[in-house]
Amino acid sequence: MEIIKDDIFRKQMKKGLSGGYLFFGDEDYMKAYTVGTVRKAVCEEEAFALFNDMKIDVIDYSAGALLDALMPLPMMSDKKVVTVNGLNVNALKPREVDELCDVLATLPEYDYNVLIISVPATMIEEGNLPKRPSPILKKLSEYVTPVYFEPVSGTRLVSWVGKHFEHNGVSATPELCSFLINYVGKSMYTLANETDKLSFYVLEKGKTNVTREDVMTVSIAQISTDAFALTNAILDGRSEDAVNALAVMKFRRIDPVMLMGEISKTICDLILVKALLSEGCSSMEITSAVTKNEYRTKLYIQGASGKSMARLKYALELCSEADLGVKSMSQGYVPIEKFICSI
Repeated sequence: MEIIKDDIFRKQMKKGLSGGYLFFGDEDYMKAYTVGTVRKAVCEEEAFALFNDMKIDVIDYSAGALLDALMPLPMMSDKKVVTVNGLNVNALKPREVDELCDVLATLPEYDYNVLIISVPATMIEEGNLPKRPSPILKKLSEYVTPVYFEPVSGTRLVSWVGKHFEHNGVSATPELCSFLINYVGKSMYTLANETDKLSFYVLEKGKTNVTREDVMTVSIAQISTDAFALTNAILDGRSEDAVNALAVMKFRRIDPVMLMGEISKTICDLILVKALLSEGCSSMEITSAVTKNEYRTKLYIQGASGKSMARLKYALELCSEADLGVKSMSQGYVPIEKFICSI
């Protein structure tokens, strides 16, 4: 079987696409971007997009629905594109995999289609690539071409961030782009959002160059963002969401002591924001007194508004106990897990 990488796929796209493709790998942002590019290339006439751009979301997916999308001829075009988005291949039963393969086997009969099945990260067993792909990848590759989207990192990611700034009409040095990546994390979805926010902020200030001070003012550090989401899930009683958020942090090997410190700080800030709101303080005043960041202020006001002061203070007491447990015993994340379950 042959697995091609996303850059090779984009080169092939310039020559013309046909048949089916399976998008998989860790970089979901580039999958979504590439799907959009394919749609624009195949569906040049927007007026006929209803007929030539068939989309199946995972909630509507079935082998029958896919076949129904493949069968109709394109309208005023040689090709049409059919995309299946968000399919969790790991969750498919053997019978469902066979049904999917039966439909894929009909692709030569409907050769006017460009089919893209886009699988989110971790939702298909990959095996040990490139030498030993998984059985499911081998099976599907009999009918469609697997396209691997590996994580974008290093100089390639720095260059991408710089081009994103340039597209928005501002400039940033490679050093600044690296600083932003280290500050907010390597998720391209996050970086796209942060570069847009920074660009609009800089332009509003009448500048064209992004500085470290701008990043510190506008963007939110990766661990702070994750800790805020985790803390909110804990305070809202959404234990499953909290456990899932903690699992991501475990996977990234975030220091439990550092994480507990961020959770404690988040709760303290929420208490302070809650108090300031009760005193009638404005968003600008809260930004000046607590968050130092307008976007963070919006998040904290929203988080504090839905919680009572009594619950926040009770959470802080339990948080202090968990913090002590993390620092005094070699239990790793156990005190944090107990904290999640105790509130």
